Amino acid sequence: MAKEHKVKEGAKVRKSTGNQIVDVIIYVALGLIALSTVLPFLYVFAGSFATEKELTEKAFFIIPSEWSLNAYQYAIRTANILRGLRNSILLTILGTLSCMAFSLTFAYPLSKSHFRGRNWMMNMVIFTMLFGGGMIPSYLVYQAYGLLDSWWALILPGLISPFNMIIIKKFFQGLPVELDEASYMDGANDLQIFTKVALPLSKPVIASISLFYGVGFWNDYFNAMIYLSSAEKYPIQIQLRSIILQTSKIADNQVLDYDMFGAPPDKAVKMACTVIATVPILIVYPFVQKYFTKGVMVGAVKG
Repeated sequence: MAKEHKVKEGAKVRKSTGNQIVDVIIYVALGLIALSTVLPFLYVFAGSFATEKELTEKAFFIIPSEWSLNAYQYAIRTANILRGLRNSILLTILGTLSCMAFSLTFAYPLSKSHFRGRNWMMNMVIFTMLFGGGMIPSYLVYQAYGLLDSWWALILPGLISPFNMIIIKKFFQGLPVELDEASYMDGANDLQIFTKVALPLSKPVIASISLFYGVGFWNDYFNAMIYLSSAEKYPIQIQLRSIILQTSKIADNQVLDYDMFGAPPDKAVKMACTVIATVPILIVYPFVQKYFTKGVMVGAVKG
């Protein structure tokens, strides 16, 4: 019999020179990719605090030589930034909760093999991924139902995302069938199994898909511009657009140094608007990051 070699607990496996070289190459490549994604945002963040002179003379920097809050003061003073932030937060929360409620309740029955007509309904979902009515017919439909100038015009049309629903469906299909059988034996019905068994086990996919929906509503710009007409209902993206357009007009009509007259540089205002629109959604990401990869990968692979 061959001798058994016991590896001591905590002992490190020595890698060959070739494997070590490959590891170094991988780490360097991943480091460069990470820098390519982080550095642009650092430049935008630093540029939002910089002066016109520094933005013009320097092609890239991550620490401004002279800090200035003119861009943020100008953005807050010339538009209803706080109202736009409030509207975007409320719209994101309301839209995400609505979409998740419909997506979960629609995906769960389709994940059950005994559900009659599930293949037909699934084909209808896939059909909506390939074909759409277009902007003008959609506008006429929203007008007929009285949805214009309402947040519901931004929420109801995308209440169920086919792509996100399919991911949730695949996740439900990956849950053990024995859980349903045991629940039926204990006298539970389908609604009780869904709320007390399936949903508690679906935290990873719920967190990751909620992030997808939340980012979509937070960044929604085109639909809000078309279907909303009241300024008090504008989300943050529309408010920031008005600031950028106003600042660009000032930059075109005035050739003097902005900082001399208390007005911010055009580039700094655009960067400040980018930071204002990006930071709130970045704050949410760390809370769902631990579920993100697990939820998407399991939902996309299993089943």
